[in-house]
Amino acid sequence: MKYNLVTVIGPTACGKTKLAVKLASLFQGEIISADSRQVYKRMNIGTGKDLHEFVVNNSSVPYHLIDVVDPDEEFDVYRFVQHFKKSFAGIHGRKKVPFLVGGTGMYLSAVLQKYHLPPANFSGSRKTELLALDETVLRGKLYSLNPSLHNTTDLINKERLVNAILVAEAHGGKSEDEAEDISSFTIGIQPERKTVKEKIADRLTFRLKNGMIEEVERLVASGITFEKLHFFGLEYRYIGMYLQRQLSYNDMVQKLRSAINQFSKRQMTWFRKMEKEGVIIHWLPDADLTAAVQLIEQACPHFLKP
Repeated sequence: MKYNLVTVIGPTACGKTKLAVKLASLFQGEIISADSRQVYKRMNIGTGKDLHEFVVNNSSVPYHLIDVVDPDEEFDVYRFVQHFKKSFAGIHGRKKVPFLVGGTGMYLSAVLQKYHLPPANFSGSRKTELLALDETVLRGKLYSLNPSLHNTTDLINKERLVNAILVAEAHGGKSEDEAEDISSFTIGIQPERKTVKEKIADRLTFRLKNGMIEEVERLVASGITFEKLHFFGLEYRYIGMYLQRQLSYNDMVQKLRSAINQFSKRQMTWFRKMEKEGVIIHWLPDADLTAAVQLIEQACPHFLKP
């Protein structure tokens, strides 16, 4: 099999982006981000963009799907796929190697499992039909379509419920997109849980000391609502609650750390699900550059420099 994409996945704080950037530098590649929050401008610290990591040996590694839209805009998996296809084609057109890296499961599945994702219709008769139903019925319908629902903001009001159902119905079936010829060699990073928890704690402490709260304050000052912050989840949700004085600083830190740990567990659950569905993932116990290079050289000799 001749691969035309390298994907690096793993739970949050495992070092996957830094590894992918180093690999892209070695193999004349470019990065495509698969992170549902890094697409937003002005959300840098909380999303962990760490753009300084994209400079290797005083040379910048090109990246895509970072800083694509403003925080008040909508961005979903369908738009991600459209952007991905454009970036993927452009990178190959430049005779470079695309490196997909991130931890957003649905985005990764859309590429690696070739989901066909038609856009949801938010103005058709189906929406009118759903709006006539009771919220309890709608919640049951949404959970039946998406049993692993984690974005609880979709349950806030009827409009969100209906829109979430329309998206789930449009994207519920997956099929091969025969127009796409994407074959990924996928590397996964899976440190021990203890190591992940320590890295999450250290990273959170660093970010809180280096402007993450101020970043959220600037978003609020620019007009981003606390409801939208809640939608963004994790850092933005809990810091938003702190700014509204719903949580003390210590409670915010504790709850946020716990939420990030739970999120990392859900990421690994999603990756294991992908494996069960046929995605081959070559796991490493840490972000070992030498081991990753060896894997790519063996599986993708056509990616080697001439």
